[in-house]
Amino acid sequence: MSAKECDYSLYLVTDSTPAILGDKDLVSVVKSAVEGGVTIVQYRDKTSETADLVRIAKEFHEVTKAAGVPLLINDRVDVALAAGVEGVHVGQDDLDLETARKLLGPDAIIGVTANSEDEALKAAKNGADYLGIGTVFATPTKENTKSIIGTAGVQQILNSLASAGHDVKTVCIGGINASNAQRVLYQTTSPKKKLDGIAVVSAIMASSYPAAAASDLQKLIANPPPFATSISKNTLSREDLISKSPSIIKRMATTQPLSHNMTNLVVQNLAANIALAIGASPIMSNNGLEAADLASLGGSLVINMGTTTPEIRENHLKALAAYNAVGGPTLLDPVGAGATEQRREGLRRLLGGGYFDVIKGNEGEIRTVAGSQGVRQRGVDSGASQLSLEERIELVKGTAARERNVVLMTGSTDVVSDGERTFLISNGHELLGEITGSGCALGTTIASVMAVEREDKLLAAVAGILMYEIAAERAAEREDVKGPGTFVPAFIDELYRIRKESLGGEGSWAEAARVENS
Repeated sequence: MSAKECDYSLYLVTDSTPAILGDKDLVSVVKSAVEGGVTIVQYRDKTSETADLVRIAKEFHEVTKAAGVPLLINDRVDVALAAGVEGVHVGQDDLDLETARKLLGPDAIIGVTANSEDEALKAAKNGADYLGIGTVFATPTKENTKSIIGTAGVQQILNSLASAGHDVKTVCIGGINASNAQRVLYQTTSPKKKLDGIAVVSAIMASSYPAAAASDLQKLIANPPPFATSISKNTLSREDLISKSPSIIKRMATTQPLSHNMTNLVVQNLAANIALAIGASPIMSNNGLEAADLASLGGSLVINMGTTTPEIRENHLKALAAYNAVGGPTLLDPVGAGATEQRREGLRRLLGGGYFDVIKGNEGEIRTVAGSQGVRQRGVDSGASQLSLEERIELVKGTAARERNVVLMTGSTDVVSDGERTFLISNGHELLGEITGSGCALGTTIASVMAVEREDKLLAAVAGILMYEIAAERAAEREDVKGPGTFVPAFIDELYRIRKESLGGEGSWAEAARVENS
């Protein structure tokens, strides 16, 4: 089989260490995996003697050749030649690609590990048939991992390859399993290029039923994740937003979706009252063990890092996995993400642990999400803006495109984007900044709206923002509001009024929207 004909969709890398393989027979595991749907196999063994490597490679090849599945040898060109297999895979510290090609000939399949843009571009230029991109997530199967690049790093490499005109095949490797395979394929895809497959180790080699594990992975590869939407991103005008937002709020108020808040202790009461006022049904639960039951009820999840601890973070990850599994809308509020190393590490864990439909935060928080260096926050406050409006727009749009979701950067002018469509919203009132938890409760509002508007998540986010910020304006204008203390009850009342107006078919409140396309 030639390199061009090869199916890279499910790439198995073997591991014969007792911690992974257990007491199973290595050849039997590979045979079962091929029967289950593995499309290419790499024999990786860094410790055995050459004679044993050749013997086992020949046993593997009897299995794979009969199934029309290419067999590659990790690093060892001599073993590949002796066993007569289809090719090799070489790492950055192994035999160089040019020498391997000379020894194996033009028809051999030769893959190269790439952990950076430079490594990928060099390998593609030198004629690699495919690239193994990673490490994506932390994994116990490789000791000398140079760095963890995440889905964002994979996408960046894919974009660089496409921009340079390289049509090389690609798979990603490192911590890929049934719980994250769909998300990895979804989040690494860009308009320029997508992965051709995933490479797995423990997900199959450690399984007691390797054929079933391979079959399950193939089904996941063939289908989009539950949280993916099929909507084409049609242009939305200001008029569209004004006309559609009241009807979306009416649907929410009619449906009364569950609003599951894993939020900070400071804001729980306010967020719950606001959820009730807008027409949602709040539950304030930080117990990740409840999440699977709650996710089945058709609502949405808010994860707020305001009072996070390592224990709470583990509960966040459990809940995120539960909502991702059923496609339940999820929102991340990375409160104070740039304030401490613990929060920065917590943010990395959350972004690596699942998919968020919306990420909302102030400038410092979104800069931290984007990976900006040197971001420092004074506690959970945003502090003075460091970016121009144009820079904020570029950052939000780029981060949304990278994450394949909606990103909202709040401020005097909110910037919200899904990576293609971007809006600037200038509603709201300064009194929102004088009360505790107003930003957190905005997350509750947006997530509640997303529970009923799941197809166009940007539209849902904008509708939630407009409802929230126009209510704040209306409250601040009331004669009974003298300051922050009287603002809060008036604000909740005005949210309730907008809900009631929308239920009654009265949508004129949305005409106060100060929103524009960017």
